[in-house]
Amino acid sequence: MRHYEIVLLIHPDQSEQVPAMLERYKGLITTGGGVVHRVEDWGRRQMAYLIQKLAKAHYLCVNIECSKETLVELETGFRFNDAVLRHLTVLKSKAETTPSVMMKSVDREEARKAPQVASA
Repeated sequence: MRHYEIVLLIHPDQSEQVPAMLERYKGLITTGGGVVHRVEDWGRRQMAYLIQKLAKAHYLCVNIECSKETLVELETGFRFNDAVLRHLTVLKSKAETTPSVMMKSVDREEARKAPQVASA
C-alpha cells in the first residue's frame, strides 16, 4: 500500500454536502483495505483563478494509505462528480498525521476572528 495526499476543490454551493462526500470516500478507502490518516477541511477559500466562472471553492485535504486499484476508483469518482471542480493526488513517502501548514494558517485565522465576534 502507498501513501497519498489528495486535495479536492468542491463547488461552493455544495459545501453543506462535504461531510457526506467525505464519509462516502472514507468508506470506499476502508472497504478496499486502506487507512485514512488525516482529513483537513480548509473551508471556503479564494482561488487563484476562475474555474467555471467561480472565484471561491471549498478545499479539502485527505491523507490516505491505499492500493492502486482503490486510488483509481476514487479518482474516477472525483472525475464524474460534478461537485468536484479539481483534484490533485500526490504520492507521499510516509503517512502524514500532523496538521499541515495550510491547516495551521486556517486555525490562526479562526482564532483571530473569534475575539472580534465575542466583543461585538
